Amino acid sequence: MSEDSQPGSEDEFRDMLRQFLSGDSEIDPSKLVGAAGLPNDPAFMARLMSQLQSAVNRSGDGIDWSLATEQATGIGTQSAVETAPGQVSALEQAFHVAALWLDEVVSVSELTATPKLLTRAEWSRASMPVWSQLAEPVADSIAASLTRVLSEQAPEEMQGMLAGASQVMRSVGGALFAMQLGQVVGQLSTEVVSGGDVGIPLLDDGQAALVPQNVSAFGEGLDVDASQVQLYLAVRELAHARLFRHARWLRLHLITSIREFSQGITIDTSRLEELAADFDPQNPEQLQEAMRSGALIPPKTDEQLAALARLETTLALIEGWVDVVTAKATERLPKATAIAEMVRRRRAAGGPAEQAFATLVGLELRPRRLREAAAMWQAVSDQTSGEVRDSLWAHPDIVPTTADIDDPTALIARLTGGEPELDDVDRAIEDLLNDDTSERPREAGDGTADEPEH
Repeated sequence: MSEDSQPGSEDEFRDMLRQFLSGDSEIDPSKLVGAAGLPNDPAFMARLMSQLQSAVNRSGDGIDWSLATEQATGIGTQSAVETAPGQVSALEQAFHVAALWLDEVVSVSELTATPKLLTRAEWSRASMPVWSQLAEPVADSIAASLTRVLSEQAPEEMQGMLAGASQVMRSVGGALFAMQLGQVVGQLSTEVVSGGDVGIPLLDDGQAALVPQNVSAFGEGLDVDASQVQLYLAVRELAHARLFRHARWLRLHLITSIREFSQGITIDTSRLEELAADFDPQNPEQLQEAMRSGALIPPKTDEQLAALARLETTLALIEGWVDVVTAKATERLPKATAIAEMVRRRRAAGGPAEQAFATLVGLELRPRRLREAAAMWQAVSDQTSGEVRDSLWAHPDIVPTTADIDDPTALIARLTGGEPELDDVDRAIEDLLNDDTSERPREAGDGTADEPEH
């Protein structure tokens, strides 16, 4: 039996990890936690060390995402403020009115599930299954890369121990990643106002929801009555949820596309090796900077850039459609324009949690071409009808493309059965072709009227 396959090597590695997690080593776990961007308070440290010790003893493949859920819901609970009964009643009424207003401007199906009002912790718990789906490919890549680098760079006397301990390292690495994801989602729960606020369908199919505490925070600083803010945000949320219920294919398509993009993410092992070689346990800030800046993720491949462009187009189409139908449905609201502008500013600025998610998964949640996509949907609405506009979501093959966003003229012509209006260049080319056709010599037997009959 070779040294690399000694039966005691994995147990030896477990003992080394237990020693580290108990604080009985040269490396201070609290500094590593800070470098990873996680809270460095005593209560969190105790919980994290307990979770990592459980991961050391855990067997089986996969990541225990319950750690992320626990972390996220804990953040939401800590900052929770009880919703007054009057606000609950007002938001429920806002959903009712919003549904009536949307019925007047869209042809997509109504929801079968009653809209919900969620606390921050409930939003985290309800959305975590989707977050974990999106993050899992990156977590697997990080765990595999870390295992490979540690195995390759470890001293010869540790090779045998590490060879039998890859599963242990994957479990511990997965636990750390899950805790980071929980931190990001927990922070997001303090910012989002609804289930569809980030553009991705995070809740169950056909489910709409508002987070009352964050709706109140959204309205602070706006010179707008709270009832108008509630109604506007209810319309947006219902529009988003209705779209995904109407376009049954869209939810799976979007989540699958994001996962495929994430699966292409790799870790720059050379950069990781440099960090490992130069790492100072007493000064982990370099690790923190590498993780926050995304320096460990190499530049995107051509395939990833193409996938990212398709994703951004889809997200822009979704958000643009929601913007257009919300604007139409809320024309009765005196302050609708001011609220819409706040939504745009908030979306453009993003927040710390979104930036953290972009670092973790390598994907920005906000589409870059939103304004152009909204302008296209508005043009289609003006030139055709809401029913024709909404029918474009019926199948992925007929959804508008990037070219349609760039210039909706041809799309509108197809929808109306007319010809797109020619610009000066197109008209000159057409005239030239027509002239060439009229001056072309007739050939014998071309079927023209001048040919003698036989």
